[in-house]
Amino acid sequence: MKISISSSRALKASAIVFWIAVWWIASIAIGEELFLPSPWSVFSTLLSLLVWPLFWYSAAFTLLRILSGFVIALVLALLFASIASQNGLFRIVIDPVVRIIRATPVASIVILALVWVSSENLSALISSMMVFPIVYTNVLKGIDETDRDLLEMAGAYHAGKLKRIRYIYVPSVLPYFLSSLSIALGLAWKSGIAAEVIGLPSGSIGERVYEAKIYLSTPDLFAWTVTVIVMAFLFERFFLFLSSIVARRLVQ
Repeated sequence: MKISISSSRALKASAIVFWIAVWWIASIAIGEELFLPSPWSVFSTLLSLLVWPLFWYSAAFTLLRILSGFVIALVLALLFASIASQNGLFRIVIDPVVRIIRATPVASIVILALVWVSSENLSALISSMMVFPIVYTNVLKGIDETDRDLLEMAGAYHAGKLKRIRYIYVPSVLPYFLSSLSIALGLAWKSGIAAEVIGLPSGSIGERVYEAKIYLSTPDLFAWTVTVIVMAFLFERFFLFLSSIVARRLVQ
C-alpha cells in the first residue's frame, strides 16, 4: 500500500507529537526535573537561550568547524577513492588506515588527537576522520561496480575521459555516494560534539553541554541537545539537496 507525500508527512508529524506526549507523561510520572524535564521546560529554556548572544556564537563556532571537517573529508574521500580505483598499490596501502579509523572508538581518537591539535580545531579533525572512511568505502565500491561493458563501449567509440566520468562513472557512483552522505552527515555531528565535550574548546556547543552537566542543569542540557539535533537536521537537508542538484546537472 503506497502512502502519498502529504499522508507521509502527516504520519511523521503524528509520530513526533506521540513521542513528545510520551516524554511529557514520563516527566510527570518521574516528577523530578533533574532526571527528566518536561518538554515545556526544555522549550522555555531554549527560547531563553535564543536571545543570548553567546548561543549564536557557540552555534556558529561548532557549525563552522564541523562543516569544514566534513567538506575536507568529502574532498579527500573522493580523491583517494578515484586514485585507489586506478592504483592497486595505493589501495592496499590505504586500506589498513581506513579500517583502523573505522574501528577505533571516537573517544580514543579524540584523546589521541588532543596531543597533536588544539582543542579549538579538534571537532573539525574528528568529524573529518569519522566521515572519510564511510564516503571513501562507498565511492570506491561504486567505482568498482561500474558496468565494464559500458566502459568498453566508450573505449570503442573513443570517448574522452571527461565523458566517461560524467556519463558512466557518475551515474554508477551516485547512489553509493548519496547513501554514504546521509550516514556521514549524522556521524559528523555526533563525533564533532563528542570531541568538543571532551576537548572543551572555549565558546563551543560542547562546552555548553559540559557546563550544563556539571551544574546539573538538565533543561539546559536538553535544550542544547535539541539545538544540535535541529542543526544536524538542517545541515543534512541542505547537503542532500545541494548534492541532488549537482548530480542532476552532471548527468544531464
